[in-house]
Amino acid sequence: MRWVRFCQTFENGAFKMKTAFLGLGVMGYHMAGYLQKAGYETTVYNRTAQKAVAWVAEFGGTSADTPAKAAHDADIVFACVGNDNDLRAVVLGENGAFSGMKAGAIFVDNTTASAIVARELYALGNEHGFHFIDAPVSGGEAGAKNGALTVMCGGDAAAFQKAQPAIDTFARAVTLMGPSGSGQLTKMVNQVCIAGMLQGLSEALNFSERAGLDSKLVLDVISKGAAQSWQMENRGTTMVDNKFDFGFAVDWMRKDLGIVLAEAEQNGAQMPVTALVDQFYKDVQAMDGGAGKRWDTSSLIKRLRRED
Repeated sequence: MRWVRFCQTFENGAFKMKTAFLGLGVMGYHMAGYLQKAGYETTVYNRTAQKAVAWVAEFGGTSADTPAKAAHDADIVFACVGNDNDLRAVVLGENGAFSGMKAGAIFVDNTTASAIVARELYALGNEHGFHFIDAPVSGGEAGAKNGALTVMCGGDAAAFQKAQPAIDTFARAVTLMGPSGSGQLTKMVNQVCIAGMLQGLSEALNFSERAGLDSKLVLDVISKGAAQSWQMENRGTTMVDNKFDFGFAVDWMRKDLGIVLAEAEQNGAQMPVTALVDQFYKDVQAMDGGAGKRWDTSSLIKRLRRED
């Protein structure tokens, strides 16, 4: 009964896979919670063990003290960590997830990382007899809390189809974009669009303020036309109110734009506006919008207000 072993639990008349989740940050904590609530028997690992203890107390499931132990006997292993180096740290080595995974298991990486590391780990996974899907997410902390993330995936179609029902538990849209690395490349496109839109919105609102307009009324009017965007709807009024403690941090955006610009050097894409906005975010960091205060990405407008 090998198939029964692959689907460890039986709940409500249907087999459920066993899952593991590595990294319980502002995103992963909620994503792992949705897996457990959906009936997947989930084991979690977090570098700070107290966070894993708190997760188990809230959602159930179990915790492990190494990625390898968390991944042991799991059918799907998820990860959502900081960057390429953090991902390698939880995947590789004696205590890494790959050393604990069984043949045929699937590793789904929800980290926003480089396409280079995605392809590297995909190839290594194949050598060891299991699958790797790069699956970065968009939607921020609110999307994670509400189970409404957009997930863009790269990897093999058969592995994607097996993993998709589990990914669906914390997502509103899940799409296979192409072979390994395609999910990360799509996320890069996403971040380029967000950075450009936020710079445009910052300049527009700064212009509105200097022109003496009621900026909230301006937003109400233009959001009903062609200028409408998610950033305008969700960050416009908080930008007017000079509030920047919502969601995606400046430091994270700079990390992501660094990945974009490094990839562009390889594929020859011209990114003049993205490179400029990246430097604007560097200015915001110098204003203490980085790790000190953890301003969100809409704080670009503070750089323009500073020039008064």
